[in-house]
Amino acid sequence: MEKTREQILDMIVRLGPITSSEIAQRLDLTSAGIRRHVVALEDDALIIEHRATGIIEPRRGRPARYYVATDDGREHLSDAYADLASTALGYLATVAGDDAIQGFATAHFAELEERYAPVVEAAGHAPIDRARALSDALTRDGYASTIRDIGPNHFALQLCQGNCPVLKVAEDFPQICDAETKVFSRLLGVHVQRLATLAQGEHVCTTHVPLSVRPKGSS
Repeated sequence: MEKTREQILDMIVRLGPITSSEIAQRLDLTSAGIRRHVVALEDDALIIEHRATGIIEPRRGRPARYYVATDDGREHLSDAYADLASTALGYLATVAGDDAIQGFATAHFAELEERYAPVVEAAGHAPIDRARALSDALTRDGYASTIRDIGPNHFALQLCQGNCPVLKVAEDFPQICDAETKVFSRLLGVHVQRLATLAQGEHVCTTHVPLSVRPKGSS
């Protein structure tokens, strides 16, 4: 039982926000069995129900409950590498200043932008298609990304990241999140706005992407 519960927690950490039924499908277990473990994880304060921000289109029937990991739940993802990276950047800031940290963050995400650009470009000019392509690419890299339409006419969407592989570093150096947001803007061709981040204590990183603006480079 403990092994199954650990598998569920690990899945919520990596893929959250996620529902019990989605977990059951992935683990090939019954929904009832999954729910027992989910309740236990909630009682231990390792996961929490996620309530999405923004205006969500109403759906018929009982709304699904989505779960994300708490800080304690994500703790097992932290490792010595993250501690070393934060220490190294702290030293860099001391000897070279904040500009050096900004330069590092820019260079780090330049590599990500270079890898993602062909995938996003292949999706076309529409911001929604580009956002979906970006979300898929982020998920493949461990960011557990999802897309949510918001507004009565789907005038915008939210790009959500349930996991951050560099969370411990981003907590100490917000330049990491700023550089990532700028890359998203360039890749999608519209001005995006970061609404929340895991590094600031939220349960998911949320980026607002407008859909009513013609993307740069479109005809």
